Amino acid sequence: MKKLFVIVASLLFFNLIPAQDIAILKYQGGGDWYGNPTALPNLIKFCNKNINTRINEKPQTVEAGSIDIFQYPFLHMTGHGNVFFSPEDAENLRNYLLSGGFIHIDDNYGMEPYLKKELKKIFPDKDLMELPPSHTIFNQTYKFPNGLPKIHEHDGKRPQAFGIFDNNRLILLFTYESDLGDGWENKEVHNDPEDVRLKALQMGANIIQFAFKN
Repeated sequence: MKKLFVIVASLLFFNLIPAQDIAILKYQGGGDWYGNPTALPNLIKFCNKNINTRINEKPQTVEAGSIDIFQYPFLHMTGHGNVFFSPEDAENLRNYLLSGGFIHIDDNYGMEPYLKKELKKIFPDKDLMELPPSHTIFNQTYKFPNGLPKIHEHDGKRPQAFGIFDNNRLILLFTYESDLGDGWENKEVHNDPEDVRLKALQMGANIIQFAFKN
C-alpha cells in the first residue's frame, strides 16, 4: 500500500495522470470539521497554478473510520473545538498513515487540547515533535527560514509546527497558533492583507508538495 501511495503521488506531481482528489477529514465529537469552507479549494487552485500539481479543485469529504481514506494521498483536518476518534477511527487512521498517507491538521483555534488526547489513540507510543525551521517542509518551492508563518493572532503565542514520524518519515503535521486555513479563505472572509494571504498559501503549497513527494 505504501508503494501505491508513493507511485500515485509521484505521478500526480509530475502531471502524468489525470487530476486527483484530496479530502477533508470528517471526525466525531461536535467540532466544526467543515470550518473554513473556501480554504482548501483556494489552496488547491494556488497549487495547480504555481507548483504544477493536478488536483481536483473541489475537495472530497471522507469520514475518519471509512476505508475511502485510502483513496487519498493527502487528508486535511481543521476545526475549533472537540475532536473524538472511536477505536475503529483510530485503527483506520493508523493503518492509513503507516501505509503511506499524510494528514495535515490545522488548528483553527481551540482544537489543540482535544486533538492531542485523540492522537494518543492512533499512536500511543508516538509523541508530537516540534519541527525546526531547517525541516524540508519549510524549504520546498517556497522558503520559510523562520519556520511556520503567523497568519492570525489569538493568544499572542508563536506559531508552531508539530509532527508525528514513522521511520523518520513525517506522516502527520499539526500546525498550531498559525491558522493557515484562515489565510487560505476568500479575501473578504477575514480581510487579511495580500502579503499575509500569500504567505499562508505558499506554506500550504509547501505542505502539499512535501506530502506528494514523500
